[in-house]
Amino acid sequence: MASSAKRRAVGLGENPEESGNSSDENPEEEDDSGEEDSEASDEEINEEVIVDFEAHTISANDFNGVKKLLQQVFLKAHVNTSEMADIIIQQNHIGSVIKQAEVPEDSDDDDPDEVFGFITMLNLTERKDLQCVEEVKELIVNQCEKNSTHSVTEQLEQILSDTSKPVGLLLSERFINVPPQIALPLHKQLQEEIAEAQMTNKPSGRCHYCLMISKTCKEASKSIPARGAPKEEYMFVNAEEEFFYEQAIIKFHYSVQEEADSCLSGRWSFDDIPMKPFRTVMLIPTDRMSAIMDKLKEYLTV
Repeated sequence: MASSAKRRAVGLGENPEESGNSSDENPEEEDDSGEEDSEASDEEINEEVIVDFEAHTISANDFNGVKKLLQQVFLKAHVNTSEMADIIIQQNHIGSVIKQAEVPEDSDDDDPDEVFGFITMLNLTERKDLQCVEEVKELIVNQCEKNSTHSVTEQLEQILSDTSKPVGLLLSERFINVPPQIALPLHKQLQEEIAEAQMTNKPSGRCHYCLMISKTCKEASKSIPARGAPKEEYMFVNAEEEFFYEQAIIKFHYSVQEEADSCLSGRWSFDDIPMKPFRTVMLIPTDRMSAIMDKLKEYLTV
Protein backbone atom coordinates (compact mmCIF):
# COMPACT_ATOMS: atom_id res chain seq x y z
CA MET A 1 0.00 0.00 0.00
CA ALA A 2 1.17 3.53 -0.73
CA SER A 3 -0.12 4.67 2.63
CA SER A 4 0.34 3.08 6.02
CA ALA A 5 -3.06 4.27 7.18
CA LYS A 6 -5.65 1.66 8.05
CA ARG A 7 -8.70 2.40 5.92
CA ARG A 8 -11.79 0.33 6.47
CA ALA A 9 -15.42 1.17 7.01
CA VAL A 10 -16.19 0.32 10.61
CA GLY A 11 -19.67 1.61 11.28
CA LEU A 12 -22.74 3.60 10.47
CA GLY A 13 -24.57 6.10 12.60
CA GLU A 14 -26.01 9.55 12.98
CA ASN A 15 -23.75 12.32 11.77
CA PRO A 16 -22.16 13.57 15.01
CA GLU A 17 -21.99 17.06 13.54
CA GLU A 18 -25.59 17.14 12.33
CA SER A 19 -27.11 20.41 13.53
CA GLY A 20 -30.54 20.10 11.93
CA ASN A 21 -29.77 22.53 9.10
CA SER A 22 -30.59 21.38 5.59
CA SER A 23 -30.89 22.89 2.14
CA ASP A 24 -34.19 24.36 0.90
CA GLU A 25 -35.41 21.51 -1.25
CA ASN A 26 -38.88 23.07 -1.79
CA PRO A 27 -38.47 26.85 -2.12
CA GLU A 28 -42.03 27.20 -3.39
CA GLU A 29 -43.31 26.33 0.07
CA GLU A 30 -41.68 29.34 1.75
CA ASP A 31 -45.00 31.20 1.95
CA ASP A 32 -46.71 28.47 4.03
CA SER A 33 -47.98 29.19 7.52
CA GLY A 34 -45.63 29.52 10.48
CA GLU A 35 -47.11 26.37 11.96
CA GLU A 36 -46.14 24.34 8.92
CA ASP A 37 -42.64 25.86 9.04
CA SER A 38 -42.36 24.79 12.66
CA GLU A 39 -43.41 21.23 11.82
CA ALA A 40 -40.92 21.10 8.97
CA SER A 41 -38.23 22.38 11.29
CA ASP A 42 -39.01 19.60 13.76
CA GLU A 43 -38.73 17.04 11.01
CA GLU A 44 -35.34 18.43 9.99
CA ILE A 45 -34.00 18.30 13.54
CA ASN A 46 -35.08 14.69 13.96
CA GLU A 47 -33.68 13.58 10.62
CA GLU A 48 -30.96 10.91 10.83
CA VAL A 49 -28.01 11.26 8.49
CA ILE A 50 -26.19 7.99 7.89
CA VAL A 51 -22.41 8.25 7.54
CA ASP A 52 -19.58 5.77 7.14
CA PHE A 53 -16.63 5.73 9.51
CA GLU A 54 -13.11 4.49 8.82
CA ALA A 55 -10.28 3.51 11.13
CA HIS A 56 -6.88 5.03 10.46
CA THR A 57 -3.42 4.72 11.94
CA ILE A 58 -2.93 7.37 14.63
CA SER A 59 -0.77 10.26 13.42
CA ALA A 60 0.58 13.57 14.70
CA ASN A 61 -2.33 15.38 13.05
CA ASP A 62 -4.68 13.64 15.48
CA PHE A 63 -3.16 15.20 18.62
CA ASN A 64 -5.97 17.68 19.33
CA GLY A 65 -8.73 15.17 18.62
CA VAL A 66 -7.18 12.49 20.83
CA LYS A 67 -6.55 14.99 23.64
CA LYS A 68 -10.15 16.19 23.51
CA LEU A 69 -11.42 12.62 23.87
CA LEU A 70 -9.00 11.95 26.74
CA GLN A 71 -10.47 14.96 28.51
CA GLN A 72 -13.88 13.30 28.30
CA VAL A 73 -12.53 10.60 30.60
CA PHE A 74 -10.40 12.56 33.03
CA LEU A 75 -12.36 15.83 33.09
CA LYS A 76 -10.76 18.02 35.79
CA ALA A 77 -8.59 15.28 37.26
CA HIS A 78 -4.89 16.12 37.54
CA VAL A 79 -3.75 14.07 34.54
CA ASN A 80 -1.46 15.42 31.83
CA THR A 81 -3.60 14.60 28.79
CA SER A 82 -1.18 16.38 26.43
CA GLU A 83 1.64 14.03 27.41
CA MET A 84 -0.68 11.04 27.15
CA ALA A 85 -1.81 12.08 23.66
CA ASP A 86 1.84 12.35 22.62
CA ILE A 87 2.55 8.81 23.87
CA ILE A 88 -0.47 7.46 22.00
CA ILE A 89 0.79 9.05 18.79
CA GLN A 90 4.38 7.85 19.30
CA GLN A 91 3.31 4.20 19.62
CA ASN A 92 1.29 4.27 16.40
CA HIS A 93 1.97 0.58 15.75
CA ILE A 94 -1.02 -0.04 17.99
CA GLY A 95 -4.40 1.68 18.04
CA SER A 96 -6.68 3.47 15.59
CA VAL A 97 -8.59 6.72 15.20
CA ILE A 98 -12.12 6.92 13.80
CA LYS A 99 -12.82 9.43 11.06
CA GLN A 100 -15.64 10.05 8.63
CA ALA A 101 -15.07 7.91 5.54
CA GLU A 102 -15.91 10.53 2.93
CA VAL A 103 -16.47 14.24 3.53
CA PRO A 104 -18.11 16.04 0.58
CA GLU A 105 -16.16 19.01 -0.75
CA ASP A 106 -19.13 21.30 -0.10
CA SER A 107 -19.47 20.08 3.49
CA ASP A 108 -19.90 22.66 6.26
CA ASP A 109 -17.45 20.73 8.46
CA ASP A 110 -14.50 22.92 9.46
CA ASP A 111 -12.25 19.90 9.89
CA PRO A 112 -12.81 16.99 7.47
CA ASP A 113 -10.14 15.00 9.38
CA GLU A 114 -11.88 15.36 12.74
CA VAL A 115 -11.32 12.47 15.15
CA PHE A 116 -14.65 10.94 16.24
CA GLY A 117 -13.05 8.28 18.43
CA PHE A 118 -9.91 6.27 19.09
CA ILE A 119 -8.70 3.05 20.70
CA THR A 120 -5.29 2.06 22.05
CA MET A 121 -3.44 0.32 24.90
CA LEU A 122 -0.71 1.95 27.01
CA ASN A 123 1.65 -0.20 29.08
CA LEU A 124 1.57 1.60 32.45
CA THR A 125 4.27 -0.62 33.94
CA GLU A 126 6.73 -0.04 31.10
CA ARG A 127 6.09 3.73 31.21
CA LYS A 128 5.91 4.07 34.99
CA ASP A 129 8.33 7.03 35.08
CA LEU A 130 6.16 9.27 32.92
CA GLN A 131 4.17 12.01 34.63
CA CYS A 132 0.79 11.16 33.12
CA VAL A 133 1.16 7.48 34.04
CA GLU A 134 1.96 8.31 37.66
CA GLU A 135 -1.01 10.67 37.74
CA VAL A 136 -3.41 8.03 36.39
CA LYS A 137 -2.23 5.48 38.94
CA GLU A 138 -2.52 8.02 41.77
CA LEU A 139 -6.03 8.97 40.63
CA ILE A 140 -7.17 5.34 40.52
CA VAL A 141 -5.69 4.37 43.89
CA ASN A 142 -7.08 7.48 45.61
CA GLN A 143 -10.57 6.86 44.23
CA CYS A 144 -10.36 3.21 45.19
CA GLU A 145 -9.53 4.20 48.79
CA LYS A 146 -12.60 6.43 48.88
CA ASN A 147 -15.05 4.13 47.10
CA SER A 148 -14.00 0.58 47.87
CA THR A 149 -12.69 -1.57 50.73
CA HIS A 150 -9.20 -1.48 52.19
CA SER A 151 -8.48 -5.01 50.96
CA VAL A 152 -9.44 -4.09 47.38
CA THR A 153 -7.20 -1.02 47.53
CA GLU A 154 -4.29 -3.13 48.77
CA GLN A 155 -4.86 -5.65 45.98
CA LEU A 156 -4.94 -2.87 43.37
CA GLU A 157 -1.74 -1.26 44.68
CA GLN A 158 0.03 -4.62 44.68
CA ILE A 159 -0.95 -5.32 41.07
CA LEU A 160 0.06 -1.84 39.90
CA SER A 161 3.49 -2.20 41.55
CA ASP A 162 4.23 -5.74 40.32
CA THR A 163 6.59 -5.24 37.38
CA SER A 164 6.53 -8.96 36.54
CA LYS A 165 2.87 -8.68 35.46
CA PRO A 166 2.48 -5.41 33.51
CA VAL A 167 -0.78 -3.47 33.50
CA GLY A 168 -2.07 -1.89 30.28
CA LEU A 169 -4.45 1.07 30.18
CA LEU A 170 -7.11 0.32 27.57
CA LEU A 171 -8.48 3.57 26.16
CA SER A 172 -11.53 3.39 23.90
CA GLU A 173 -13.24 6.74 23.48
CA ARG A 174 -15.69 8.21 20.99
CA PHE A 175 -18.32 10.90 20.66
CA ILE A 176 -21.60 10.06 22.38
CA ASN A 177 -23.61 9.59 19.17
CA VAL A 178 -21.14 7.30 17.39
CA PRO A 179 -22.88 3.88 17.46
CA PRO A 180 -21.56 1.00 19.62
CA GLN A 181 -21.34 -1.32 16.57
CA ILE A 182 -18.16 0.53 15.67
CA ALA A 183 -16.47 -0.97 18.74
CA LEU A 184 -16.34 -4.53 17.39
CA PRO A 185 -13.94 -4.01 14.45
CA LEU A 186 -11.86 -1.59 16.52
CA HIS A 187 -11.39 -4.06 19.37
CA LYS A 188 -10.68 -6.89 16.91
CA GLN A 189 -8.01 -4.79 15.22
CA LEU A 190 -6.52 -3.81 18.58
CA GLN A 191 -6.28 -7.44 19.74
CA GLU A 192 -4.53 -8.36 16.50
CA GLU A 193 -2.05 -5.51 16.97
CA ILE A 194 -1.43 -6.53 20.60
CA ALA A 195 -0.74 -10.11 19.47
CA GLU A 196 1.70 -8.85 16.83
CA ALA A 197 3.40 -6.61 19.41
CA GLN A 198 3.75 -9.63 21.68
CA MET A 199 5.45 -11.64 18.94
CA THR A 200 7.90 -8.80 18.31
CA ASN A 201 8.47 -8.27 22.05
CA LYS A 202 7.09 -4.73 22.13
CA PRO A 203 5.83 -3.35 25.49
CA SER A 204 2.22 -3.05 24.38
CA GLY A 205 2.06 -6.81 23.86
CA ARG A 206 3.30 -7.79 27.31
CA CYS A 207 0.35 -6.72 29.47
CA HIS A 208 -0.98 -9.22 32.02
CA TYR A 209 -3.87 -7.00 33.15
CA CYS A 210 -6.06 -4.48 31.39
CA LEU A 211 -7.17 -1.35 33.27
CA MET A 212 -10.20 0.60 32.03
CA ILE A 213 -11.89 3.82 33.14
CA SER A 214 -15.41 3.87 31.72
CA LYS A 215 -17.92 6.67 31.55
CA THR A 216 -21.06 5.57 33.42
CA CYS A 217 -24.11 7.14 34.99
CA LYS A 218 -27.04 6.23 37.18
CA GLU A 219 -30.43 7.67 37.91
CA ALA A 220 -30.32 10.73 40.11
CA SER A 221 -32.25 9.90 43.28
CA LYS A 222 -32.13 11.50 46.69
CA SER A 223 -33.66 8.48 48.38
CA ILE A 224 -31.49 5.68 49.79
CA PRO A 225 -32.60 2.17 48.69
CA ALA A 226 -34.18 0.16 51.48
CA ARG A 227 -32.31 -2.83 52.84
CA GLY A 228 -32.82 -5.77 50.52
CA ALA A 229 -33.84 -3.52 47.62
CA PRO A 230 -32.03 -3.90 44.27
CA LYS A 231 -28.85 -1.86 43.96
CA GLU A 232 -28.87 1.14 41.68
CA GLU A 233 -27.72 0.14 38.22
CA TYR A 234 -24.97 1.96 36.40
CA MET A 235 -25.44 2.60 32.68
CA PHE A 236 -22.35 2.49 30.46
CA VAL A 237 -22.08 5.40 28.03
CA ASN A 238 -20.09 3.07 25.75
CA ALA A 239 -22.56 0.19 26.01
CA GLU A 240 -20.11 -2.58 25.05
CA GLU A 241 -17.94 -1.87 28.10
CA GLU A 242 -20.46 -3.67 30.29
CA PHE A 243 -18.96 -6.92 28.94
CA PHE A 244 -15.55 -5.86 30.29
CA TYR A 245 -17.17 -5.09 33.64
CA GLU A 246 -18.53 -8.65 33.85
CA GLN A 247 -14.98 -10.07 33.57
CA ALA A 248 -13.26 -7.60 35.93
CA ILE A 249 -11.58 -8.89 39.09
CA ILE A 250 -11.47 -5.37 40.60
CA LYS A 251 -14.20 -2.81 39.93
CA PHE A 252 -15.54 0.30 41.60
CA HIS A 253 -17.31 3.55 40.77
CA TYR A 254 -16.56 7.16 41.64
CA SER A 255 -18.67 10.25 41.10
CA VAL A 256 -17.73 13.11 38.77
CA GLN A 257 -20.90 15.04 39.58
CA GLU A 258 -18.93 18.17 40.48
CA GLU A 259 -17.10 18.24 37.17
CA ALA A 260 -18.45 19.56 33.88
CA ASP A 261 -18.78 16.51 31.62
CA SER A 262 -18.37 17.50 27.97
CA CYS A 263 -19.17 13.94 26.91
CA LEU A 264 -22.89 14.58 26.95
CA SER A 265 -22.68 18.36 26.67
CA GLY A 266 -23.90 18.61 30.23
CA ARG A 267 -27.18 16.86 29.51
CA TRP A 268 -27.04 13.81 31.71
CA SER A 269 -30.46 12.30 31.01
CA PHE A 270 -31.93 9.20 29.40
CA ASP A 271 -35.61 9.15 28.45
CA ASP A 272 -36.04 12.43 30.38
CA ILE A 273 -34.70 10.80 33.57
CA PRO A 274 -31.94 12.90 35.21
CA MET A 275 -28.68 10.96 35.52
CA LYS A 276 -25.59 11.46 37.67
CA PRO A 277 -22.20 10.98 35.94
CA PHE A 278 -19.64 8.49 37.27
CA ARG A 279 -16.43 6.81 36.26
CA THR A 280 -16.20 3.04 36.59
CA VAL A 281 -12.74 1.53 37.06
CA MET A 282 -12.18 -2.07 35.98
CA LEU A 283 -9.16 -4.35 36.13
CA ILE A 284 -9.40 -7.37 33.83
CA PRO A 285 -6.86 -10.19 33.30
CA THR A 286 -5.91 -10.14 29.62
CA ASP A 287 -6.52 -13.89 29.35
CA ARG A 288 -10.24 -13.07 29.66
CA MET A 289 -10.21 -10.93 26.52
CA SER A 290 -11.23 -13.82 24.27
CA ALA A 291 -14.44 -14.28 26.30
CA ILE A 292 -15.13 -10.54 26.04
CA MET A 293 -14.54 -10.58 22.29
CA ASP A 294 -17.02 -13.44 21.94
CA LYS A 295 -19.63 -11.30 23.71
CA LEU A 296 -18.86 -8.32 21.51
CA LYS A 297 -19.28 -10.44 18.39
CA GLU A 298 -22.55 -11.86 19.69
CA TYR A 299 -24.15 -8.53 20.50
CA LEU A 300 -22.55 -6.08 18.08
CA THR A 301 -22.41 -8.01 14.80
CA VAL A 302 -24.68 -6.22 12.31
